[in-house]
Amino acid sequence: CLDLGCSSSALLGQTHAPCEGSLSSGAHNKEGSGRSWRTLTYFVALPRVAVSMLNAYLKSQEHQEWPKFIPYPHLCIRTKPFPWGDGNYTLFHNHHVNPLPTGYEEE
Repeated sequence: CLDLGCSSSALLGQTHAPCEGSLSSGAHNKEGSGRSWRTLTYFVALPRVAVSMLNAYLKSQEHQEWPKFIPYPHLCIRTKPFPWGDGNYTLFHNHHVNPLPTGYEEE
């Protein structure tokens, strides 16, 4: 018998007592398990998601000052233009965040 509910003598090979009630704790109770997961979902997981969303929204509302652009020669190496647009913008270029080789774009 290798169940967790067995005594240590049964695990050592001395099988003078039958293993009864092994792993029959409240964890396998289907009704109680579902209720506890539902409670954890409603009172722990969903409030954490809501607080995280609120935190992300409030952080996005803060106005950030971008650091002064310093044209380091190793940051914007262009050996040939990109095959789309005017060749200066990357594929996922964001006008508000990503600088061009000449600096940030003015709004």
